[in-house]
Amino acid sequence: MAEIVPQTDATATTIMEDGPVLSSSSSSETKPPPQPQDGDGDVPMNGGEGKEGDVKQNGEDAEKGETEGEDGEKVPENACETLYLQNLNEKVRIPIIKETLANLFKPYRPLLPIVAHRNVRMRGQAFVSFPDVESANTALKDVAEFPLYGKAIQVSFARGRSDVIVKKLEGEEKFEEHKVQRLEDKKRKRRNNPLRQKAQAKLKAAETGAAPSKKQRLQMPDEYLPPNSILFIQNLPEGTTQEDLREVFEVHPGLVEIRLVTTKKDIAFVEFADEAAATIAKDALHNFKIDGETKMKVTYARK
Repeated sequence: MAEIVPQTDATATTIMEDGPVLSSSSSSETKPPPQPQDGDGDVPMNGGEGKEGDVKQNGEDAEKGETEGEDGEKVPENACETLYLQNLNEKVRIPIIKETLANLFKPYRPLLPIVAHRNVRMRGQAFVSFPDVESANTALKDVAEFPLYGKAIQVSFARGRSDVIVKKLEGEEKFEEHKVQRLEDKKRKRRNNPLRQKAQAKLKAAETGAAPSKKQRLQMPDEYLPPNSILFIQNLPEGTTQEDLREVFEVHPGLVEIRLVTTKKDIAFVEFADEAAATIAKDALHNFKIDGETKMKVTYARK
């Protein structure tokens, strides 16, 4: 039986879980309790389910291996070997950006070259490729939102494989096919660009001499025109003469001239000496029934 002794600095002791302090001189060793065994002597993996449980467990592990990376983390379905970077600092020169990204992604073994351009459409963006999807997925998780030159990098998986990946994994022949297809898609997208189509329509109209369609300009209603010395008279009854209008407007001081429009009998222009005299006549005669029935409309003339 093991001797129980108090623990002191001079005594080397071994503390067992939920047990007393034992002396190191004791030769007895604590053995783990025996595991229950089935008839064949194997230890069940699933709480005593036996071999059927082993097969089920192995099947689940195999299924998980199809969607998990080397580190056990699940890889998204849209994952590929190339990452698409956005929100890069546009003020930094392209060679510096490429060198910085190469150093930033160095632990994940990036495949060179890193793709970045200075044109307007690709400004602030870049593409970085990796040897496999797992490396790209790990790099995405670690580098997303990393503050580079004062701006947080936005990282996502690219929509398709890059040239360097196709060339590495599928060979030269497939790479040439991929390159031709990529250039055709690029031309189609540019051809169907709405801004490009609009510019081409304008150019074609200029070459044929046809004026491009313009939006109709909205005119200010007559009632809101700025004051001036000429009044515009509308809705005159049929047969109205210059003398009829003179009898109505001459009672107001400052009348200068009355002009009828020969091509349109229901309108006329009445001019006064100044804006103030025209305003007095307008306020007094708007909706006046010159024939006792029809209201005429009096507004400032449009200049």
